[in-house]
Amino acid sequence: LMCSCRRWGGLVQPGGSLRLSCAASGFSLKNHALGWFRQVPGKGREGVACISSVDGSTYYPDSGKGRFTISRDDGKNTVFLQMKNLQPEDTATYYCAATGAEEPGAEAKGSQLSLGPCYYYGIDYWGKGTQVTVSS
Repeated sequence: LMCSCRRWGGLVQPGGSLRLSCAASGFSLKNHALGWFRQVPGKGREGVACISSVDGSTYYPDSGKGRFTISRDDGKNTVFLQMKNLQPEDTATYYCAATGAEEPGAEAKGSQLSLGPCYYYGIDYWGKGTQVTVSS
């Protein structure tokens, strides 16, 4: 997965917005749940958003709820993360991720989990990561 950061090169002032995009090369993301995770030095990787390929349902743990929006464009093989009202504690390296293929059905598996299918299936593919710095 290739992860790119659009606008402001990853540096944004507190209260600002940023949109991350991540395009896959070499395979199709169409049947995979897609997620965004972040990590700061010395801490584990934290999931901030996930979107299912089965029903388009989205999942946000508390850290991103109300401020982050994940979306996908399967035609462009790309996943996006729109972030608003960014704060210094959002400073981290952000990674896009994809699960293995989701089981087809009417509803996504793992909907009871905070990160839905991204936790249910686990992550099989990781992007390289992009630095987001929130600072005045």
